[in-house]
Amino acid sequence: MNFDKLDHHGLDHRGTFTPRPGAAPLTRQVAAQAAMESKLMLRNGEQLLLAVVIPVIVLIGGVEGAHHITLHIAHRAVDEFAPGVLALAVMSTAFTSLAIATGFERRYGVIKRLGSSPLPRSGLLAGKIGGLLFVEALQIVVICLVAAVLGWHPHPGYLGAVLAVVLGTAAFAALGLFVAGVLRAEATLAAANLIYLLLMAGGAVVLPTSAYGAFGNVVKWLPSGALGNAMRSAFISGSTNWTGLAVLLGWAVLGTVLTARTFKWE
Repeated sequence: MNFDKLDHHGLDHRGTFTPRPGAAPLTRQVAAQAAMESKLMLRNGEQLLLAVVIPVIVLIGGVEGAHHITLHIAHRAVDEFAPGVLALAVMSTAFTSLAIATGFERRYGVIKRLGSSPLPRSGLLAGKIGGLLFVEALQIVVICLVAAVLGWHPHPGYLGAVLAVVLGTAAFAALGLFVAGVLRAEATLAAANLIYLLLMAGGAVVLPTSAYGAFGNVVKWLPSGALGNAMRSAFISGSTNWTGLAVLLGWAVLGTVLTARTFKWE
């Protein structure tokens, strides 16, 4: 035994309290960031309003209102509205909620402090996306339960539905970060809510493009129309709308490029 390694009690403690400086593994950092993002969204009353309350109201109001007005839709009202409201929920969380939260995080210096932490920018983005997907999963569960009460019996194509949610989240998150990165917090709040309302009313996210007449040929190229069409294809016919998914991918790439070039940490 090497007596130089013994303490004054004659015990060998080599390696017992050896410090291990350095950051945690990236996966653990991203998971922690995603958990924090989820908690912040779920604790915010305004975010819950956008994420759950408004989509549920739109779903119930749309299905009940369809019995009293004439809509140019090919299937039962609940079959058309339920996938559209799921798309609306993705848009509300991935775009509006993310843009507003990020805008005020920039204002109060939260983003700047995170930028100086061991978490890289890619990890911060991955954590935000992970938080969004968790909240969206809760939204989907709630909306599907409400739709089932209203008589919805879907035959989903799971591949098309999952791809629509993932690409829709990527597209709207990239655009939301772009808006939050170039505008002041108050302007981001106004712009994000205005864009949300415009797309909800005229972006073919809740209603199919056929309900918009000739204008439907235009709105199907918007991220809202592409997401709505992809969700309706997945839940009504069980098919994968590759055109809509390609449009979402294009918007995701465009939003990512714009965000990378313009986003400011403070």
